[in-house]
Amino acid sequence: MRTLLPTFVILTGLATAAAAAPPVIPPVTYPPLARTAATAEGFAPAGWTIEQRQSGDLNGDGRPDLVLVLRDTNAANIVDNSGLGRRRLNTNPRMLAVAYADAGGFRLVLQNHTLIPRETDPVLDDFIEGGGVSMGNGSFKVRLRRFASAGSWGVETVTYTFKPRGDLIEMIGYDRTSTQRNSGETRDVSINYVSGRMKITTGTISGRGERSVWRQAPGRRGLTLDQIGDGLDFDAEQASARSGAN
Repeated sequence: MRTLLPTFVILTGLATAAAAAPPVIPPVTYPPLARTAATAEGFAPAGWTIEQRQSGDLNGDGRPDLVLVLRDTNAANIVDNSGLGRRRLNTNPRMLAVAYADAGGFRLVLQNHTLIPRETDPVLDDFIEGGGVSMGNGSFKVRLRRFASAGSWGVETVTYTFKPRGDLIEMIGYDRTSTQRNSGETRDVSINYVSGRMKITTGTISGRGERSVWRQAPGRRGLTLDQIGDGLDFDAEQASARSGAN
């Protein structure tokens, strides 16, 4: 029996390590959306659903346009997790779509699957929980949030404001709020690309020692939604390096 003990210990250790291994994230493909549709539902590919929808006039023609968050419903993308965080992780991807009202229905002008990140880390909350898309005054907003139940004290909320220029969807506003739960420190960045001004406010959760400075907005006006990439990783304060991207 003594000769079998090392093998048993090794196998037990391997089993424990395997049990705590991160979940395996299945690969996904993003189907093309219909170029035109009679209703919002016509833009949802087979197996996808409309998770959020907003309706309002974006292009100034007096007719209600659409902003949609579409999500895959493939059961194979809901994975088990034996480590930290959620025990069941829905990794089904999302797509953002914008469609203008057109004769007989709607015409697609944007299909994007990078701004709203895919959920792949079980310790992170759903990125659009309590947020997502909203619309008003000829523009729409996308609000994202990053909160980790383990591994980070930071909480971030990012809100993008977009306004169409023809068929281009341009970013006209950017707001990021960052909070350190351990120290209570806060940092807010607000950029208005129409006025070309940026405001940075630092302080604490208690509101003490708050200080604001104004600067010229980095980058250039006219950055499009498709040029942003991952909406939580995009750093608007360093956007000048990316503002010439296609």
